Amino acid sequence: MKTTVVGSYPIPEWLKSCPNEETLIDATTVVIQTQLRIGIDVISDGELLRWNLESNMPSGMAERFVVPMSGISTDLSRSELEEFRARPDVNYRQKPAGIVTEELGEGTLNLGYDWSRIRFLTNSPFKFTVTSPYMLAKVVSNMYYVSLTDLAFAFADILANQLVHIDATVIQIDEPNLTGHPEDGHIASQAINRVLEAVSSEKNVHLCFGNYHGQTIQDSNYKYLISFMNQLNCDCLVLELTRRPKDEIRYLCDVQPNIQFGIGVVDVKDLQIETPEQVARRIEDIAEILGSERIAYVNPDCGLRMLPRTIAEEKLKALVAGRNLYCGITNN
Repeated sequence: MKTTVVGSYPIPEWLKSCPNEETLIDATTVVIQTQLRIGIDVISDGELLRWNLESNMPSGMAERFVVPMSGISTDLSRSELEEFRARPDVNYRQKPAGIVTEELGEGTLNLGYDWSRIRFLTNSPFKFTVTSPYMLAKVVSNMYYVSLTDLAFAFADILANQLVHIDATVIQIDEPNLTGHPEDGHIASQAINRVLEAVSSEKNVHLCFGNYHGQTIQDSNYKYLISFMNQLNCDCLVLELTRRPKDEIRYLCDVQPNIQFGIGVVDVKDLQIETPEQVARRIEDIAEILGSERIAYVNPDCGLRMLPRTIAEEKLKALVAGRNLYCGITNN
């Protein structure tokens, strides 16, 4: 039962005031070393490489992948913006990540280069994260492809080609949109599987209900996603579970037995820092339902970027201490 993070980490303030390649790598090194010092078993780069040095802004889950691609326009007319804002399925966004005007291509997207910048910062087990092709298809305006399926597959094929040579310990695909739209499960699973086919590392899929400054974005229940989960060709599902009731967690017993779980036992929507005892109890409660043998990881519910750095660090300390308490691991 290893500890891990979902992906993102709070951005150091000094990176915002002095954004350049050197400080970006320095900040990434700090985030990596913080996780290692705390005792996280499988770490991430904090997704700091999604930072846009030109605009001095985080590029988020979508723009980092979409904007560099060819076939995408980011010039929006007033009518195009109003049309996007009228869509109820993306009412949490003010504007699309881009407008698909022609066939998608890789453009200048280069995830392999991102990996080359961080892979030598540590020899520890490492998780590399990308946004789901279904999620990307949902947050753009589509003026070219016939269907959502075609658009999602186009994104999937680009991501697959980008990931084929990335040899991180774990490749994780993040899907925070489908939880609110389970009717699209078949589209999402097919698109995600197209990406996973290119991955030779451990294959994880992260599902959550969204987090915008502590607010849940998607309102649904895991019971509607079991069919989707069972269609995935992945090794592990990394799930938001802290606020999910036990009756809902029980539905996860119907997930095919060859898929393990990463269980969310640290609440990223709350500034309150968990105690090790709270974390251990959460692990115990979930293990009683799913079986401890199916729990590959314990993790925060989602990324930590919305939290203050000091809070994020203390929550990770509680995660490690709670795992150790549950497993009977004593500190040397």
